[in-house]
Amino acid sequence: METVETRFGAVEYDPKNLLHFPAGLIGLPNLHDFVVIPNKKEGPLFWIQSIDDPDMAFVLTDPTNFFLDYSVAPDASEKTMLQMNGSDECFVLTVVTVPPDQKITINLAAPILYSPKSNRAIQVILEDGMYQTKTPLPEV
Repeated sequence: METVETRFGAVEYDPKNLLHFPAGLIGLPNLHDFVVIPNKKEGPLFWIQSIDDPDMAFVLTDPTNFFLDYSVAPDASEKTMLQMNGSDECFVLTVVTVPPDQKITINLAAPILYSPKSNRAIQVILEDGMYQTKTPLPEV
């Protein structure tokens, strides 16, 4: 086990279980390795904490918790980056933003594709214009 000091305090992690972004995140190409920090409260949100820069952490969610018809599948080159074979699972996640006014948005235009088999992830940009980077959560 190793430890990284973060705004959450000391976080212990097993280097074999890191979530690896081979290309980094969009706009943050030097952030490659993250530890997943489960939410302490019940709910659809969780944190990923950068190992490369302990000041960087992001809230993620499965967008289908809020938008049932949201669907993204990796293309052949994305499957290669994720080291996916045949019928390997791929999960779609989105970055959540919680501004001071508490009007939470999620980035549906640049989802994260995650392969649990390889523990690799990539962030992609959907160029079809159907989705926004700051999509408000639906009213409950």
